[in-house]
Amino acid sequence: MAELTFQNTGTTINLEDGSPLTDPCEEAGVHFACGQGYCGTCIVHVESGGENLSPPTQKELDFLGEDGVKKERMACQCRILKGKVTIRI
Repeated sequence: MAELTFQNTGTTINLEDGSPLTDPCEEAGVHFACGQGYCGTCIVHVESGGENLSPPTQKELDFLGEDGVKKERMACQCRILKGKVTIRI
């Protein structure tokens, strides 16, 4: 069981390992315009636990760059694989 915390609200939710971030982030107020990794409206800031997220997709690398994906991710493109992850929206 994975744990996703939204730093801005202090809300923590439990998710199955490998769950996409789309639904919990949308419920927390993250905007999704395209849902395909092209527009960047769903970018979240990874405060801790980035190693517990799926590897960056090519779309994330193209949009955010190599350095960018170390601090930010596109919620429509990543999954929480295990453990604890804290994000800021």
